[in-house]
Amino acid sequence: MGEPEVGKYAVAARRRLELLAEASNRIGTTLDVSRTAWELAETAVPRLADFVTIDLPAGVLLGEESPHPTAEMHRTVVHGIREDCPFYPVGAQVSLRPTTPHMRCIATGQPVLEQDLKAAFGWIAQDPQHAELLLAHNIHSLITVPLLARGAVLGVASFYRSQDPAPYGDDDRSLAQELAARASLCIDNARRYTREHTLALSLQRSLLPRGLPEQSAVEVAHRYLPAESGVGGDWFDVIPLSGARVALLVGDVVGHGLHAAATMGRLRTAARNFAELELAPDELLTHLDNLMVRLDREEGGDGPDSASTGIVGATCLYAIYDPTSQLCTMARAGHPPPALVRPDGAVALLDLPAGPPLGLGGLPFESVEILLPEHSQLVLYTDGLIEDRHRDVDVALDALNRALAHPDRAPEDTCQAVLDAVAPEHPADDIALLVARTNAVPADRIATWELDADPALVSEVRAASVSQLNRWGLEESAFATELLLSELVTNAVRYGTAPIRVRLIHDRNLICEVHDASSSAPRMRQSATTDEGGRGLFLVAQLAQSWGTRYTTGGKVIWAECSLAAA
Repeated sequence: MGEPEVGKYAVAARRRLELLAEASNRIGTTLDVSRTAWELAETAVPRLADFVTIDLPAGVLLGEESPHPTAEMHRTVVHGIREDCPFYPVGAQVSLRPTTPHMRCIATGQPVLEQDLKAAFGWIAQDPQHAELLLAHNIHSLITVPLLARGAVLGVASFYRSQDPAPYGDDDRSLAQELAARASLCIDNARRYTREHTLALSLQRSLLPRGLPEQSAVEVAHRYLPAESGVGGDWFDVIPLSGARVALLVGDVVGHGLHAAATMGRLRTAARNFAELELAPDELLTHLDNLMVRLDREEGGDGPDSASTGIVGATCLYAIYDPTSQLCTMARAGHPPPALVRPDGAVALLDLPAGPPLGLGGLPFESVEILLPEHSQLVLYTDGLIEDRHRDVDVALDALNRALAHPDRAPEDTCQAVLDAVAPEHPADDIALLVARTNAVPADRIATWELDADPALVSEVRAASVSQLNRWGLEESAFATELLLSELVTNAVRYGTAPIRVRLIHDRNLICEVHDASSSAPRMRQSATTDEGGRGLFLVAQLAQSWGTRYTTGGKVIWAECSLAAA
């Protein structure tokens, strides 16, 4: 062999090495299956092929391993030196005959070289009319390579030559096989990431509220937008409380993926349970903080894998709104402060003590009480809404203020306007958004009486309550309410401490409350047939839709809620 021939082979070998080196940088830049397939085609054209088509099973595109890959092939990529070549279009389902080079390469797991397509009868038999169209465009040589990873078929890549009159050779087949091998690993990584992302997103959505509970304290709208690169642990909740109050909750678990979504579910469940205990916002955050510390200790451990499995922390904002007083009590744990839109259109970020993130342990939280005018809008959100590496946080907050400066908009419209104006185009973190427009219970729907600890006054309260129910047009509820109040007030007079305050609230349901200065809680017990007492709370439980006790700074409130529909 002469020196010119040796030089020609050396140049060709150097070009193949350069292409392989370029492929290692260009293929697999994202964790998207379709994009990775496109990167393989863009790398091969025009240095190896004039046209490249890639067919992937539908399951692979969704992140799964396809049990029957050859039966559900979809054209994923068509790329070439020009766009008028009549290949099957992207998105078309490709049914392959057993005699085609594509099926033969999948069956053997090895690339198939067809040097002269005019004589490739198996390829022509797939679709003779389509084959004639391709041959008319001077496409004359083909290499098909299976895309394999961990023994699974991920698809097939086809490399076509038209401009170079020389057919493909063995060196070209080896180069195509190496390119396909690199792409297969990247496609498999993207497929597995897509699967985990889909699972995490499904888990996240299943753990978020499916619908909003019935309550009249606030009109609520919400949005949840997952991150593009990985599902985080953002969540929100709306929890009806006693006394016509409502709790609003927004939180964010640090991290992404299944672990963050599962941790979010545990925190949301715990927060609902703590809310049912009528805890103040700062007390609820303290309990969540202790829970995070325990979870971190249990799951993190001291082993070598503790860094990858331990919980880093979370942020949270918890608010309780009382429509009878229009007071909102809030506390936050390292979370962005909420925005308040007043009825006149003024927008402000509420100055709440920041508090430490959940999971640090031992640090205090502080509640703040704010008067909210009726029809104010309280906007709670996670940091994914305002944090973006391409812009400053202050710029995002200015955009948020402008988007919120429309007090007459409904909460649903406010949610959409905020996402359109403020949310990053490609969010790197989850976004949870909760907009609540406050209502107030009219004063004429609240009746209050104060009395001393005198058993003789119980009958007066019963009579006054019946008169009030008659004025409200609730005569059918009078008997049950009179019996409820009789038991609750008698309990407060006998076992509680003055002052005693009785309150009726005509809301969606009829709410009866008895407040006294004692902190001792009543307890329903099973009375024996010979006992003369101990059945009062049992009667309350039977007559009321729900009942319970909540503690205040000045004592406790025993409440019972009666359904007006069942009266």
